[in-house]
Amino acid sequence: MTAGERRVTRRLRCAADGLQDLHLPDLPLTGGCLCAGVRYEVTELPQFASYCHCTRCQRRTGCGAAASARIVPGSLRVVSGDELIKVFEPPDGFGKAFCSGCGSALWSVDPGSGQPAGVRLGTFDSDPGVRPSFHTYTAYAAAWEPIVDDLPQYPEARPAG
Repeated sequence: MTAGERRVTRRLRCAADGLQDLHLPDLPLTGGCLCAGVRYEVTELPQFASYCHCTRCQRRTGCGAAASARIVPGSLRVVSGDELIKVFEPPDGFGKAFCSGCGSALWSVDPGSGQPAGVRLGTFDSDPGVRPSFHTYTAYAAAWEPIVDDLPQYPEARPAG
């Protein structure tokens, strides 16, 4: 780091390490899908991250939970591959955007605004600077993948506020 540079940190509660300092990443954050057909950038730091254990996320990811970062509305811009993005729109809840070329889950879509809302953590090219801080829909958690951290757990959606 040169004399003129300043590193910004924030303290986060992390399940494995307790409190830890994380260096804020450079913006924009970049990411994409497995086949690299879809590329995006996020121009503001994510607000928070969480794990969702609902059965829809289990089936969509093939895992016990989906890890996502909530982004500031309007901060995601598709750089390439817009034509590859498809959205599964369930009758209730958020839409699920994915790459039609490789099947990668990309982000959730707010049904009210039509904007990307929760970007899948695994699609970022580098550390997005947030860690999951709670679990939702734990009433539906997969028996074969127990929750072993001390993060707050909500049997359904996290209460507002």
